[in-house]
Amino acid sequence: MVILYDRFNLPEDVFEVIFATKQQKIVAKLLIRYMKENGNQISKTEMSLFATRLHDGELIAEIDEPPYQGKKVKISYNKRQFYDRILTPMKSMGLVDYDLYGKVYKISEKFNKDMMRIGLMWLQEVQKPVEKLNLKK
Repeated sequence: MVILYDRFNLPEDVFEVIFATKQQKIVAKLLIRYMKENGNQISKTEMSLFATRLHDGELIAEIDEPPYQGKKVKISYNKRQFYDRILTPMKSMGLVDYDLYGKVYKISEKFNKDMMRIGLMWLQEVQKPVEKLNLKK
């Protein structure tokens, strides 16, 4: 997944940096909130139930988006798109880990470690000696 951002207009919410649409941001936030409520991890079955409740429009939550702020709202999101556009990118970026043996999803700090590593990679690139660029005349 590619994250493009404008450092002069960086939003306050990390989900706005990571996800392209407001709906994706809302669903990802709800997933993380659900995981936090369950000790920062949920089972594979609980994840499936969460996705099914989203798909069926049975998930009712209070969200902090301006038109709905402070109100309970029914949230609906396609199950396949949830796995493809929310959970899989969160796993590949290190926001969420899946323990294959324990069959649990856990909130992860790998994203933070990867961002620091990318920053260090950039510093190393900046400090590399200059290579002469041969342009044809």
